[in-house]
Amino acid sequence: MDISAIKADPATTKKWNKFDCAWVLNLFGTAVGAGVLFLPINAGMGGFWPLVVMAVIVGPMTYLAHRGLSRFVLSSKNPGSDITEVVEEHFGNTAGKLITLLYFFAIFPILLIYGVGITNTVISFMENQLMMTAPPRAILSVILIAALIAVMLMGEKFMLKVTEWLVYPLVLILFALSLYLIPEWNTSALQQIPTAQAFFGTLWLTIPVLVFSFNHSPAISAFSLSQQREYKDFASTEQHTGKVLRGTSGLLLVFVMLFVFSCVLSLTPEDLVLAKQQNISILSFLANKFDNPYISYFGPLVAFLAITSSFFGHYLGAREGLAGLIVKMNRDAGKTAINQKKLNYGTALFFLISLWIVATINPSILGLIESLGGPIIAMILFIMPMYAIRKVPAMQRYRGKFSNVFVTVMGLIAISAIVYVLFR
Repeated sequence: MDISAIKADPATTKKWNKFDCAWVLNLFGTAVGAGVLFLPINAGMGGFWPLVVMAVIVGPMTYLAHRGLSRFVLSSKNPGSDITEVVEEHFGNTAGKLITLLYFFAIFPILLIYGVGITNTVISFMENQLMMTAPPRAILSVILIAALIAVMLMGEKFMLKVTEWLVYPLVLILFALSLYLIPEWNTSALQQIPTAQAFFGTLWLTIPVLVFSFNHSPAISAFSLSQQREYKDFASTEQHTGKVLRGTSGLLLVFVMLFVFSCVLSLTPEDLVLAKQQNISILSFLANKFDNPYISYFGPLVAFLAITSSFFGHYLGAREGLAGLIVKMNRDAGKTAINQKKLNYGTALFFLISLWIVATINPSILGLIESLGGPIIAMILFIMPMYAIRKVPAMQRYRGKFSNVFVTVMGLIAISAIVYVLFR
């Protein structure tokens, strides 16, 4: 099938609608995990001016990279093929298995962290804000994780609706806190003028921080196929995926970066260093600094909303990776038929048990495991689609664009900075 020759069908080419809006919110929720509470500290420690440059380029970088991955998923000659099937179609059986394995192990640890994070957040809220004794960790964690997975088993439409309920208050709280802090803004961050070497060094190391704070790649494959089912023909699907991804990048840029800038301008560079040393969220630090207990109440709420909405998007990616591995192993064993419903319930059971065990144990090494998955995610999000544009005939229509060079360069910068931080 020559996708370059396909034109949009006017009957299926619709304007912006509720379906697209629901996916914008889902992708926004996937990107904004609990890390948003530490993002102003991690991104702002290097100074205000490198942050300004990042705010200029992170929007286009986020949109173009995720658009490339979506186009890669949609480039299959077999409609309905997810990312694990597309990599095999384009790169062969062996490479397909390897990339699917890496894809799964890059996302799965993040899911484990969310299992631990949602348990810790609820326990902390019950003990510190509600002044009550939390249930045993093993019982509470299995209830919370089972509830999240149950939402996923209820189907795509129900998951999108729940995500809407979570993301609307999350956006509202981030925006309200950003405005609330305006009277506390000061010029100390603006007066910190770094040297050229320090400026570019900070910019280099800050790029991965913001890139992965805006990362919604685990949900891109499921999102692209959902758009494909909704709009049928290729041109309409591509048109709407582009609109949704632009909307998501814009929403992230406005609300998340406004929150980051408002927090950074409310504090001094010394405050940010102290907050990093104390290893507490930005809201906890602000509540302590300005003696405002109400701000600290928003910390657990934002964390709960962010973890829950981000869990759904990462579950989509992890489930896709695990299911892809199972299908490939079955095929190699000579078993071609597989019951999709049983596969969904089987993967759900695996995630329930594994997340429950890890959430109960509450290990301290999860952050390291997540960091090790960073370069893999960056390779899949930035480099693989750009490589496919050069090598895969089905994607040749996207060749010769400056955006391809931009995404490739930014991807290499992000990967190099991640590897440097890991091994320095």
